[in-house]
This record gives sequence, C-alpha cells and structure tokens, in this order.
Amino acid sequence: MTPLTPEWIEKAEGDFAVAQRELRARKQPNYDAVCFHVQQCAEKYLKAILQEHNVRFAKTHDLIVLLDDVVRVAPLLDPFRESLGMMTDYAVTFRYPGDSASKEMARVAVKQCAAVRAAARVVLGLPE
Repeated sequence: MTPLTPEWIEKAEGDFAVAQRELRARKQPNYDAVCFHVQQCAEKYLKAILQEHNVRFAKTHDLIVLLDDVVRVAPLLDPFRESLGMMTDYAVTFRYPGDSASKEMARVAVKQCAAVRAAARVVLGLPE
C-alpha cells in the first residue's frame, strides 16, 4: 500500500465507528452527526482507493465527483452512485439549522455506508 492509503482508511474507519456509535446512543442520539460521519467515511474510502491507484483527486466533498474518478480503477463501486449522491448532501445539509436527520434516515445512511465500505475494502484488498 502507498504510505497515505492506511491513513485514509484509519480516518474512514473512525468516522464509521462514530456513526455507528451515535446511531446506537440511548441518550440524546445525534442523527445529524450520524449522517455527517457516514458521508465522511465514504469520502475517505473513495480517496483511499484513488490514493492507492495513484490517481490525483480534487479537494472536494462531492462523492459523485470522486466516484467518477474511482470507477475508472474500481468499477465495482459504480452501483453505489445513488447512495453516494444522497450521502454527498449529508456533508452540509444537517450541519446547519433548518433540516434535521431522522432516526430512519440515519439508520438507512449507516446501512448504505456499510455497503460502500465493504466494497471499498474489497477493492483495497482488506477484510470486510
């Protein structure tokens, strides 16, 4: 692996753990944070794949922009385009007043992220 790839993976795993933990919280769960960390996990896994394949990528939080580059080296992730499009919105939508994520939205987001994470880990040669 390239030197930075494990760092991207470690950061992605941290975001995934936070999203899962917050979704399970019994007292004052923050579903907005769940959705934000789901987006961050997916973003970092996409960047890990690009890093590993020595593909330069833009400094962006737009998962579709990243996916367009990723599918050139890892077409396995293209079926997640719709889910990643929804996750892209979570980078900003729930961070400010006006909209809030529901428990169901957060639950679905974690499930979608888990699927993207599993596919990314396969591409990176990691255990699921």
